[in-house]
Amino acid sequence: MIITETERLFLRHVHLFDADALQRVLGDADVMQFSMTGVLSEASISGWIQECLDNYHRIWGFGPWAIVKKSTREVIGYCGPSISEDINEKPEIEIGYRLARSEWGQGYATEAIIAVQDYCFNTLCFPRLVATIDPQHVASIHVVEKAGMRFERPITFPGYDHPDNLYSIENPNR
Repeated sequence: MIITETERLFLRHVHLFDADALQRVLGDADVMQFSMTGVLSEASISGWIQECLDNYHRIWGFGPWAIVKKSTREVIGYCGPSISEDINEKPEIEIGYRLARSEWGQGYATEAIIAVQDYCFNTLCFPRLVATIDPQHVASIHVVEKAGMRFERPITFPGYDHPDNLYSIENPNR
């Protein structure tokens, strides 16, 4: 099911048959360098996809979506909202994303984030969205800032000693 699209991309529900394509993303040490989980195994990726299908999409009606490049129909990453229970000591809707290393520097991440923001604000009517980013991950910070998100404050997740930065954007329709 296609959720939203841009000139060059469409975002759709992830499927179990996306595991190989997502292995090139979530199994890549460069892509996962700033991730709390690190590189994911094939089994972990299949489990993550199943969790997206069971918990995010079925229960909440949203979640990480596969980013598909229109020109090749290839899955090049994921981008989408999820519920984070432990930001600001309350639930927040967080945009998460990862993009295959071969697709970096072409504007796809920013394009996907803007499309997700538009969908979240105009269709799901969320009041705000956040992103948490390692302060050393300069490229990712640049991406969310280009998408209109602004630095809010440093945060540290429980059980995770390394601080992240919290970025946010408010729904312009409210």
